[in-house]
Amino acid sequence: MGSRSGARIGAVAILLCGAAGAFIAVGDRTAAAAQADNSPVTATLDDQVDVAVTVYNSNIALVRDVRELALPAGAGLLHFADIAASVNPASVHFRSLTEPSRLAVLEQNYQFDLLDPPRLLRKYVGRDVRLLRTRQQGGTTVQEEVSARLLAFNDAPVWQIGNEIVTGLQAEQYRFPEIPANLHSRPTLVWQLENSGQPRHRIETSYLTGNMTWNADYVLTVGRDDARADLDGWVTVLNTSGTAYRNARLQLVAGDLHRLRQPAAEADEAFALKSLERSASMSREAFSEYHLYQLERRTTIADKETKQVAMLNGSGIPVRKRFVVNGQQFYYRNRQQPGTPLRDAVRVFYELRNDAASGLGEPMPAGVVRVYQADSKGGVHFAGEDRIGHTPADETISLEIGTAFDVVCDRRQSDFTRIADNVFEVAFELTLRNHKTAPVTVQVNEPIAGDWQIVSSTHQSRKTDAFAARFEVPVAASGESVLRYRVRVKY
Repeated sequence: MGSRSGARIGAVAILLCGAAGAFIAVGDRTAAAAQADNSPVTATLDDQVDVAVTVYNSNIALVRDVRELALPAGAGLLHFADIAASVNPASVHFRSLTEPSRLAVLEQNYQFDLLDPPRLLRKYVGRDVRLLRTRQQGGTTVQEEVSARLLAFNDAPVWQIGNEIVTGLQAEQYRFPEIPANLHSRPTLVWQLENSGQPRHRIETSYLTGNMTWNADYVLTVGRDDARADLDGWVTVLNTSGTAYRNARLQLVAGDLHRLRQPAAEADEAFALKSLERSASMSREAFSEYHLYQLERRTTIADKETKQVAMLNGSGIPVRKRFVVNGQQFYYRNRQQPGTPLRDAVRVFYELRNDAASGLGEPMPAGVVRVYQADSKGGVHFAGEDRIGHTPADETISLEIGTAFDVVCDRRQSDFTRIADNVFEVAFELTLRNHKTAPVTVQVNEPIAGDWQIVSSTHQSRKTDAFAARFEVPVAASGESVLRYRVRVKY
């Protein structure tokens, strides 16, 4: 429950190995003494009775932190510790759930001058510090303690010992009588409160913090026949906000949130931990223009941790494999050395529907889909990956996984004729060879600028938009097909 602590903190030691020596802060006041002299109340995670975290996929999170505290009557200070180091102080909302109208905030400060040896030394400029050194005397190690005044600490400390000014002094320990009141071991919100109500309050604090985000990751495992697949969806939460959220209610918001541009932040430390929650289930609801996903049970999100939670799964989902060749607009404006073929890449896609008939039908947040496929002996291998955007239900998902190995396309410009100053006729011949043991169909997309018309073709064309024609070319197993077409273009 709530506790009060004075400016001095007992039994605190900060050890720094090496030439700079060790720093030790000593001195103590009991909790009873702290209460007696009206020192600030300090709220820590031990006072927390509830916490909820809503993470957005734009590197921010909304934290709702509820703690139960004993507060003195009248004016007093509350130190609210164990908050996110990257809290946005302007976003903090504070209220008493017990008596909202009887507890008022008079002033708020965010103190992030954190305790470490250099900062502690700088706080003692102009004050006395005890230096503990060891030296050899008569073959034995002797410890000696010297009282010194720290005159300055810029690049290195400058001491006054007696009547001498000393620099370059090496000590194993620097001993301090207390920790200054304006130096904290962790980021702290400090409120000046006015309590006209009862002595115990349940306090709710909400704030936005950076350095916390989430994204969706999917694994699509395609069967050997390229006809069916299993899909698993995971939520990956990354917390580098500077604090842990214990036994928290976790919610995730998917959508493109409009935010004002913030100054660039320093690079985050690399996260060290990774946990996987396989037995979790998530509920979903729509609000505003977003989708909200909520973990059905509480979970702990440690600082510098990547946590993965199961989001969705589907089995036996129908998939379609597509082979696609995309032409280039400059083919129609320049002579392409007739007789010399160009090798066009044959791109490979898997296509599936996000609908109930396919075993899905839930909004899918943006993320990376990693595709695996089984080999003839039952092993599973990585086949490629692609990123999808936010995908509502009943939409088609198209995943590009790479370039075909056994299907090739050679393009030859067989004619290029200028009919008038701004009118051209261009003829192409595309040879498609299939080295697979199964037939394939190759989709050929030809971007054609200007006012155009297909004059002749060996395969039926379809105008897919104002500047594109599409051909579907079947190619037999271990076979070859040739697409020939002539187009008239007016610029």
